[in-house]
Amino acid sequence: MPHQEQPIARGPVPVPVIIQTDSRDKWSKKIDFLLSVIGFAVDLGNVWRFPYICYQNGGGAFLIPYVLMAVFGGVPLFYMELALGQFHRTGAISIWKHICPIFKGIGFAICVIALYVSFYYNTIIAWALFYFYSSFSSTLPWTSCDNAWNTENCTNYFGKDNVTWTNYSRSPAEEFYTRNVLELHESSGLGNVGVIRWQLMLCLFLIFTIVYFSLWKGVKTSGKVVWVTATLPYVVLFILLIRGATLPGAWRGVVFYLQPKWEKLQETSVWVDAAAQIFFSLGPGFGVLLALSSYNPFTNNCYRDAIVTSLVNCLTSFVSGFVIFTVLGYMAEQRHVSVEDVAKNKGPSLLFITYPEAIANMMGSTFFAIIFFVMMITLGLDSTFGGLEAIITAVMDEYPDVLTHRRELFVLGLVVVCFLGSLSTLTKGGAYVVKLLEEFGVGSSIIAVVFLEATAVSWFYGINRFSNDIKAMLGYTPGLFWKVCWVAISPAFLAYIIISSLLNPSPLTLFDYRFPDWSITVGYIIGISSFMWIPIYMVYKLVWTPGSLKQVTHTVLRRWLGSNAGSLTSSP
Repeated sequence: MPHQEQPIARGPVPVPVIIQTDSRDKWSKKIDFLLSVIGFAVDLGNVWRFPYICYQNGGGAFLIPYVLMAVFGGVPLFYMELALGQFHRTGAISIWKHICPIFKGIGFAICVIALYVSFYYNTIIAWALFYFYSSFSSTLPWTSCDNAWNTENCTNYFGKDNVTWTNYSRSPAEEFYTRNVLELHESSGLGNVGVIRWQLMLCLFLIFTIVYFSLWKGVKTSGKVVWVTATLPYVVLFILLIRGATLPGAWRGVVFYLQPKWEKLQETSVWVDAAAQIFFSLGPGFGVLLALSSYNPFTNNCYRDAIVTSLVNCLTSFVSGFVIFTVLGYMAEQRHVSVEDVAKNKGPSLLFITYPEAIANMMGSTFFAIIFFVMMITLGLDSTFGGLEAIITAVMDEYPDVLTHRRELFVLGLVVVCFLGSLSTLTKGGAYVVKLLEEFGVGSSIIAVVFLEATAVSWFYGINRFSNDIKAMLGYTPGLFWKVCWVAISPAFLAYIIISSLLNPSPLTLFDYRFPDWSITVGYIIGISSFMWIPIYMVYKLVWTPGSLKQVTHTVLRRWLGSNAGSLTSSP
């Protein structure tokens, strides 16, 4: 086994302290761990999702629900996972042997969700790699309308007067993305996705090759890779921020980004968006924080780590808004339209259409395009490292006798599975598959998983026992604020997101394509296919555990009641 337990008495309650042995890998340096956590949390979504949601939900006024949701929901869950991983020294599956075995299906669900993420997320990085390769040109290919993939609707307005922009107009950047990179026009939708784009397949193969050789030896190699992949994006963001601030019209974009619309705070959807944004930004529930913190020294200050990395993540999102909206203000100035008309694109389209379009018309466009797509690739790789490490750690800790000395082979097999699972996203209609997986492969499933995880830790494992664990590591008990959040506020925060998303589902569209009803059904099946392992394992555990069903249920309830008596007031 990768760890052993020794009971050490601390106060009136014996606290099981898990001592790390030489058989478990360790971070070479503390900074390797911090960069890995920051690299996972700060991803492509920080660059496009936060700025878009911020302006859509009241600009500066949105910062109020965002900060509140971070303080009472996101950061406590982030801290909880770091503490759990560091104390129990194991991944997302086998950790439930120590917490509450009947919830072990949560670990399997997390691994399935992480697989779904790898099926589409790396394809987005492959798109960025395609753009990176295309950027090595004196004239960027999405600058003009004179290419083979352009149509009569292509309208180039930069540097030209008296150009009329209509609802049918398409910029050169949009046609480059949809007709050259994706070739969406050759697919009628999910019913006919077409053949695989071999150029994208080569890009994805290179991405997975980098991923494999970064992960195959464990955290000692991945911890060194993140020195580049986690720090380079900040250098590029700073360069792009300075360049954006000097563009004509940049101030218009900043005002549009932050101008508060206080009436928006009365809308429930704004608070739901704030909760969802902070949750997906910090990333609890994906098993990554459990895996990364499990390689820490036992006495590492995970509380400080949680605060520092959460702040870095949220500030990165905020600064990214300035990087994006200074450029949107510049584009609005050039088109002679409002910033709102320019900012209609959301999701990856903001990164692959809007921003490249602005870059193409700057002085030194080739340089800025190259560093922008390098930033996107490194942001994506960090998150991929974390997501796959969550699966690797979880499975290897669950089956140590089989896999301990076969890590390289297991990682190779996992990467091959992820590559094969991604092939449908590389077709000419692959962008529709990406959208479907993004919406249903993660979505409500991961939020429901984290809700059960927080409930299991706080109410079945017991908030007192969990507080004792933290005291054993840090020397002090978490305060009342954290206990209240873990027991009540954070689970309520997650339940709020789940209920709101189920009651107000939005139609699924991409560009002008509306997803058919049958694809929505397929999406729900994808979502259920990960979550179903939780009840399946519960039934399995109840059936195969010795004793009658009544006895087993009585034992679980007795443990739950015993763990939570005086949960918020008694001291360890």
